[in-house]
Amino acid sequence: MPLSRRRFLATSGCVAGQALVRPSNGAAVAAPRPALTLACSNYVRFMPIATGDIVPENLTLTWLRGDRTEMLRRTTDDATIDGGESSMAQHVMRLDRGDRTLVAIPIFPLRNFTARDLYTRKDSKLTAEALGGRRIGIYNWAASGAVWYRHFLRYLGHDTKKITWVVGGPDGPAEVRLPDPPLPNVSVAPKGSSLGDLMLAEKIDALFAPLPPKRFDATEGAIVRVFPDFRTVEQKYFAATRCYPPQHVVLLRRQSWERDRSSARRLVDAFNKSEAAFEAGQRQFPYNSPWLIQDVEDAVRVMGSDYHAHGLEKNRHAVDVFCQSAYEDGLTRRRLAVDEFFADFLSA
Repeated sequence: MPLSRRRFLATSGCVAGQALVRPSNGAAVAAPRPALTLACSNYVRFMPIATGDIVPENLTLTWLRGDRTEMLRRTTDDATIDGGESSMAQHVMRLDRGDRTLVAIPIFPLRNFTARDLYTRKDSKLTAEALGGRRIGIYNWAASGAVWYRHFLRYLGHDTKKITWVVGGPDGPAEVRLPDPPLPNVSVAPKGSSLGDLMLAEKIDALFAPLPPKRFDATEGAIVRVFPDFRTVEQKYFAATRCYPPQHVVLLRRQSWERDRSSARRLVDAFNKSEAAFEAGQRQFPYNSPWLIQDVEDAVRVMGSDYHAHGLEKNRHAVDVFCQSAYEDGLTRRRLAVDEFFADFLSA
């Protein structure tokens, strides 16, 4: 049953458990709790927080949920809220410019493996070994997912600088971001064209996209996956790299951070509790798909029970790999360290 706006506002800003103070007349009253308003995409993993079933300790949290693009925009551009979900790539580039107006908290709302996102023509014989030196489309050069796409190709043994990259929309013309300064092997898709059109016209060999192209169909479509058995490929990737690729991170505006630095660790704790509650729910009622329980059990078997854990130490290695990859891709002029990415959080 969908939450009404009234019920959502009531539960997302739950104020149970306020500390008590006593004014001069001796009457006990509730002390005002620190408050944060955060924007985040509509992820079901965090429904326990959105409904108020999980409440951060000594923190009133207003949880704004909605379209991902709009929530990402509000996190960085809407000064009326305290922060929320944002791109790791955009933040590492911000830090590289010396901009520390936003503070990263080691909460990772979005993660995703990458083999599933590589597509080619149905009649193509493209293999993992044959990707080197090819013409590959990518939906955006400076997106977090794109950083992990290129890391995946390096894991396969390919030099991404020897690949001809074409940046554009998978299904239609799109505003895209190119490397700055420009790279000789990266260009924008011709005006009015999509990556799917270019691939079907054999002007590129494959394309990376975070959502399946419209003409994708595993058996009948003109576009298919390069790795039909992507689960096996991604499990091998995880075994070799120990990365379940984080793409988004929670950011707070510096003034909100300075108001109560201790709130960051309470947020991390609340997100971990939300993950635990969600996982328990999946096991108790595993009916979202017929074989969901097998997926849940397989993920734990391959990746461990804490593969969605938030916090710095559990994610230090993956963030370090991300910073290295962003540097190799030319997104940053210098190689940022994990401790710089989370410098404010570590100082609290």
